[in-house]
Amino acid sequence: MTLILTLVIFVATYALIVTEKIPRAVAAALGACLLILLGVFPQETAVEHIDWNTLGLLIGMMIIVDLTRRSGVFGFLAIWVAKKVKGNPIRLLISLAILTAVLSAFLDNVTTVLLVVPVSIVIAETLKLNPIPFLITQILASNIGGTATLIGDPPNIMIAGPAELTFMDFMVNLAPVTIVILAVTLLGFYFLYRQKLKTDKESIALLLSQNEYDYIKDWAQLKRSLAVLALTIVGFMLHAVIHVETATIALAGGMLLMVLSREEPEEVFLAIEWPTIFFFTGLFVLVGGLVEVGVLDKVAEWSLGLTGGVPVVMAMLIVWLSAIFSAFVDNIPFVATMIPLIQKIGVLGGLTPEQLQPLWWSLALGACLGGNGTIVGASANVIVSGIAEKNGYTISYKKYFLIGFPFMILSIVIASAYILLRYY
Repeated sequence: MTLILTLVIFVATYALIVTEKIPRAVAAALGACLLILLGVFPQETAVEHIDWNTLGLLIGMMIIVDLTRRSGVFGFLAIWVAKKVKGNPIRLLISLAILTAVLSAFLDNVTTVLLVVPVSIVIAETLKLNPIPFLITQILASNIGGTATLIGDPPNIMIAGPAELTFMDFMVNLAPVTIVILAVTLLGFYFLYRQKLKTDKESIALLLSQNEYDYIKDWAQLKRSLAVLALTIVGFMLHAVIHVETATIALAGGMLLMVLSREEPEEVFLAIEWPTIFFFTGLFVLVGGLVEVGVLDKVAEWSLGLTGGVPVVMAMLIVWLSAIFSAFVDNIPFVATMIPLIQKIGVLGGLTPEQLQPLWWSLALGACLGGNGTIVGASANVIVSGIAEKNGYTISYKKYFLIGFPFMILSIVIASAYILLRYY
């Protein structure tokens, strides 16, 4: 009876998240509360299933990014890039996509698009161009770039702790294939849009007349922010050596920057995306319910039977299942469910941590890249669509799907080949 009750609550919560009938943070938190209220497990057990390292890492990085944003550096970078390519539309589209990918790797893709997309719309309008090709390219670039590092995309942050993977593990294993996928994707966009993006000399001259330094609002804040951000990233790289968890490093960086910036704590803490934090917390408890009643044990046994326990077959199943699933619903709930499942597969299949690693990389690649498949596949996609709508441009589901889904499939083909060649 408890097993059925847990499944009903999990599926109902998942349906609310996917359909967005109520805010997803509320849906996840409500589902988690129901598991405790209806006696599936006590509150103490529920708390044990929460990954505090993931939450701490997210909060710390949100603080650092918000304080860095206040310097105006992201507007500066966008105009600087536009001037470097002399306002050439197709080169500008590619360059802004590369900027988005790089920022997404070291901030996170949601924050990156919030900072880069509004400036990109202004640049496109200055050139009398439709911003939508720029925005679609940046959606794909943000999700690809975020795949490369531990802190770039929420699924990677979630995977790192349970899998005991370091910042450098992600860089070494995911960055190479991410660079290849980004290069192939941007080449595709070059051929797709090179004949469609045309402007006049007067518009280019107007863009080039802008002074990028006007976007810098606070030089002292810029120097402080970049120094602390660099120090934090170095800490991530060394965390396995210094034996300090990534959450502690991120929170320490955030607190240091708050001290140096002398900002009011209330104002800074308001910039933290609390709905995201509550969403993650609720998910951890919901998945903990599946663990407690033995659902994941049964699914793991089924997966081993389906794949014959062959690691390479499991890796291919995970990367493609993750990609297709993540294309149509938010990848975060899926990853939250898959993490304990892969751990259980490792136990039942007698796999060593080294043998299990390719399965983690398969999950990360599938979930992060799969988000490019549809306009609702990842949080960054939805945010860009919303910003476009506010500015009078509509990215319809069909319009995005016809471009995003083929590029997503291409990226998963490359990712699958990479997994097979590198690990098997």
